[in-house]
Amino acid sequence: MLGLLLHWILSAIALLVVARIVPGFHVHGLGPALIASLVIGLLNATVGLFLKIITFPLTILTLGIFLLVINGIMILVASSLVPGFRVHGFIPAFWGAVVLALLGIVIRSLTKNA
Repeated sequence: MLGLLLHWILSAIALLVVARIVPGFHVHGLGPALIASLVIGLLNATVGLFLKIITFPLTILTLGIFLLVINGIMILVASSLVPGFRVHGFIPAFWGAVVLALLGIVIRSLTKNA
């Protein structure tokens, strides 16, 4: 349980980092970042999973890069649902997905034993 809570907090911090790096990606504080990371996680676990299953052949053809497109779409959907979290267009959402994927690798390595 502690590991899950730590992962959630680190994911919210990762969103704040992405907001500093990617133009057009805005998070207004830790509260919206916590809610947005939760919403993005829930979207990826439901709608994102469905999209990843039906686009599996395209993902194979693009060597996995299409997964970043799906994650960008999930980020855009979350930005329309969470107040204080805004992404202005698909390009910032895509680059946000790229940076979040890289930060996610670091987060998973930090929370692996927690």
